[in-house]
Amino acid sequence: MSKILPPQHSSHVKSNLLSKAKSFTVTDHPTTLISTISTYTNTTADPAVAFINGLLDRIPLPRWAIYTIFAAGGLLILLCCLCVCIKCCCKGKKKKKKNEQIDLKAVNGKTTTALVQPDVADVDYGSTKKQRGKLLYSLEYDGPLSELKLGIKQASSLMAMDLGGTSDPYVRVYILPEKSKTYETKVFRSTLNPVFNEQFTFQLPKSTLMKSTAVMKVFDFNRFSKHEIIGEIRVQLCNVDWNHIIEEWQELEAPAKFEEENLGEICFSLRYVPSASKLTVVILEAKNLKSMDVGGSSDPYVKMQLALDKRKWKKKKTSIKKKTLNPYFNESFVFDVSLDQIQRVNLVVSVWDHDAVTRNDPIGKIYLGCDATGNQLRHWADMLSNPRRPVAQWHSLLSAEQVNSTLTLKKKIPIPSKMKESAQQWYPK
Repeated sequence: MSKILPPQHSSHVKSNLLSKAKSFTVTDHPTTLISTISTYTNTTADPAVAFINGLLDRIPLPRWAIYTIFAAGGLLILLCCLCVCIKCCCKGKKKKKKNEQIDLKAVNGKTTTALVQPDVADVDYGSTKKQRGKLLYSLEYDGPLSELKLGIKQASSLMAMDLGGTSDPYVRVYILPEKSKTYETKVFRSTLNPVFNEQFTFQLPKSTLMKSTAVMKVFDFNRFSKHEIIGEIRVQLCNVDWNHIIEEWQELEAPAKFEEENLGEICFSLRYVPSASKLTVVILEAKNLKSMDVGGSSDPYVKMQLALDKRKWKKKKTSIKKKTLNPYFNESFVFDVSLDQIQRVNLVVSVWDHDAVTRNDPIGKIYLGCDATGNQLRHWADMLSNPRRPVAQWHSLLSAEQVNSTLTLKKKIPIPSKMKESAQQWYPK
């Protein structure tokens, strides 16, 4: 027989079952929620963000300090970009203003000359030109006395040549092409704005004056080394208005590479005979040579040198003429030069002043050959185009420095192969 429970006891059992069910539901639901959240986090995480966070964690600074540094760097970059943009805009405005000024001048009806805008290359060249300073000078000519008075007043804003940012300037003055006298001002120590106030007198007749050039060179004095040139001014005296005294400021220019000095002239003839392979040089005469001695004269002689393939080959010289600036030689010299060699040879003709005690001094020099130019090349070409006939011509002498720098002879003389073989036979290793 089955037992029937009382109503109180059955209600108690039901409440126990409900409480167990509730406890099961509460404990099971949080477990399911945790697993769902962990799955969502792992699948949606960004690796770049994780990498950046890892880098930030390695920096031994708090996050607010790192963010502040990044913000300051970004602001600095922004300011730099802004400055660049402003600078570019200002340049554009300046160019527009220049173009507007040029257009206005071109439209002006009073101007009679055509206005040409310079190219960009010209503007750049002018901006990179060295500023050597300015010199104030004066010129006055006394016709009855045939005197040229050249005054050196003062200089301004000279180029600094010393380490301390100054110079020790002085001015050297002479007249070309004669250069009979050379004057120098006194030296001023440690200044770029010296005041000289010195005047120099040259004896020049009117005919010579119109062919002359006044040269003013500013030097930096050095006691224990070569004096360095700061700049120079050259004034063509034929362009000067001598009705009044000239006094003006002028910018110093870069010094001329070679001095335009009248060294004299020489006349000689050339004759080449291809069948006999003979080159004949006849030194005829010279005139107006530069005086090298104290008495105003020289003891000149002429030296001839053949250079084959830019190497010294053969040489001869004339006799010495005593105490004259217009020597007459009329001396003949013969060189053996084959037809093949005449195409590769240069003839160097130089005039020297002989000194019995000291070293001989060069007066002037020229060279002829296929590498020559101007009158020298024309004389050489006339000789080749007229074989067996002497061709004479006058030539103006140039400075030895100028000829040597142009010709650039090699120092070593190569030994021909036949000579090498004979030398090996006589002197075996």
